[in-house]
Amino acid sequence: MIVGASSGIGRATARAFAERGDRLVLAARATTTLAEVRAECADVDVLTVPTDVTEPDALDALAGAAIDRFGRIDVWVHTAAVMAYGRFDELPERVFDQVVRTDLLGAAGSLRVALRHFRANGAGTVILTGSVLGHITAPYMSAYVASKWGLQGLVRTVQQELRDSPAIRLCLVNPGSVDTPVYQQAANYLGRIGRPPPPVAGPQRVARAIVNCVDRPHREVSVGRLNVVLRAGFTVLPGVYDVLVGPLMRAVGLSGRSVAAHDGSVFAANPSGEAVRGGHVPDLRKLLFGPVGAALRRRFD
Repeated sequence: MIVGASSGIGRATARAFAERGDRLVLAARATTTLAEVRAECADVDVLTVPTDVTEPDALDALAGAAIDRFGRIDVWVHTAAVMAYGRFDELPERVFDQVVRTDLLGAAGSLRVALRHFRANGAGTVILTGSVLGHITAPYMSAYVASKWGLQGLVRTVQQELRDSPAIRLCLVNPGSVDTPVYQQAANYLGRIGRPPPPVAGPQRVARAIVNCVDRPHREVSVGRLNVVLRAGFTVLPGVYDVLVGPLMRAVGLSGRSVAAHDGSVFAANPSGEAVRGGHVPDLRKLLFGPVGAALRRRFD
């Protein structure tokens, strides 16, 4: 089960599980994009279920569809997330609330439904995607940061509650900056388009960490070269961190492109903006194995 399979990390994860030959249930809001992902995973048995995690009973219906098709659920991955930029007091309340509803309560809903089925079956693995922003803070991203801090606390609590059920594993994968479309898709009330600050990982790297948790479960996995450094600075030198984080965010976390206020994909999917990568860094696989790479190989053969 992959919730949030239409774009970014979720879409890369769907491809990674398909390469293993696993049967898949793919869930996201956009029906058209789900069809594209299904085509990308054509070599395995795939069920697509259009799902909005903020709708009542949507996740129960998703689980029911999966069991009707495959008889059981072994792994539940939740990657669905939206983002919003803006100063806290200038971000519309409805946008803030919807980000929290999607990123925290949606993930909690997935976890609740998954655990209900795994307790009945006696085993299973839940993998949630958090963020390094579940351990540190950054200005202009209050709703996303609040959601990821909440998710961090929820996961730690439930992991404690699962100590009497060792066959049920709960993993949290915390990426740093990742090259996905979530930044362009974000609601924006700041006036400048966001971007992932360097160093930026490819979504395939996060997908590999998620897949690895199925075979070798870990309570928490960090994906990002600077995550440990950022967490140490935030904890050990909070005064210095607070002085530096604002200027750094404006310099590397926001682009120079201006944008009018908009809700992005917070309330409704934007299929035209969904993809595996966000185009923030070159896709080395395309460079190596695409037309340009082929031309270079011919040149040097």
